Amino acid sequence: MSEIKRHTVTQEEDGIRLDRWFKVHFPQVTFAYLNKLTRTGQVRVGTGRVKTNTRLVQGQEVRVPPLAFDKRSADVPKGDVPPLSPEERRFFEDMILHEDKDLYVLNKPAGFAVQGGTKTHRHLDGLLMGLANEKGERPLLVHRLDRDTSGVIVIAKRRAVAAALGKLFATRAVKKTYWALVRGLPIPQQGRIDVALIKAKGPEGDRMRASEEGEEEDEQRAVTDYAVIDKASKIAAWVSLRPMTGRQHQLRAHMAHIGTPIIGDPKYASGGELPGGIPDRLHLHARRIMFPHPRGGTVDVSAPLPDHMRQSWKVFGFDPNRYEDER
Repeated sequence: MSEIKRHTVTQEEDGIRLDRWFKVHFPQVTFAYLNKLTRTGQVRVGTGRVKTNTRLVQGQEVRVPPLAFDKRSADVPKGDVPPLSPEERRFFEDMILHEDKDLYVLNKPAGFAVQGGTKTHRHLDGLLMGLANEKGERPLLVHRLDRDTSGVIVIAKRRAVAAALGKLFATRAVKKTYWALVRGLPIPQQGRIDVALIKAKGPEGDRMRASEEGEEEDEQRAVTDYAVIDKASKIAAWVSLRPMTGRQHQLRAHMAHIGTPIIGDPKYASGGELPGGIPDRLHLHARRIMFPHPRGGTVDVSAPLPDHMRQSWKVFGFDPNRYEDER
């Protein structure tokens, strides 16, 4: 884009949040970048400033400034980005759980970043850049996972598919299930956590916490359903988590909020020694994703546990194969 564009909110988009609207129309815009654009007043609705969680109304006009992407992060002409090396291609192909003409579902390894940063030079988005086809299009991220969270992640092969999937992800049509190992035993062993979150800055980076009285304007509603699948006395529990909303660090913050933080979480599980044989790594895995395919039918894909979580399951005597129904 080289000039300011103005888009009118359609009837189908009435009530959608601004950040979700951007995911549909500009899937390559990261949340951090959008936050910067709204904070500086470059993105406006009507003539007024807005926040990323502003809900749009049919007929409103969204002002979108020229979007300054790194040329490697958007659609680029053939030849501007080098193709994947044989090693990178093998790495990418090893992640594929499902592929069709429109999309991939990958099994992202723990510790592998989805997008680049100041000190991150190897990431999934970088691999996608190298997959640009002869038309200049390249696969696009539809959603994200934290660097240390493993498991299923969906990639659109074309912008039109990304837009269609973005609309699905903005609703409850996409069902996600995570597996986690938490410290202690949640009481009750099945329930819903409906606790709004707010971002708090700290010496070790941003951290999500429960909002307090007077912070309603900045809070984000966050809802997580959970159920204990198996337990090791009151030491630890294997928990199935189903996010009803998609906030940053939602599952990690919610489990810490109820007193059973996810084991190996450096932000939300401070203190306490780990039982012998338990790796000191985040034990959170995007186990399953299920959603309507844009062309019809249903995509339903599950990812096997990563090695460090499989090792911990063995220590506690949990059998992931026994609970296939709890995918």
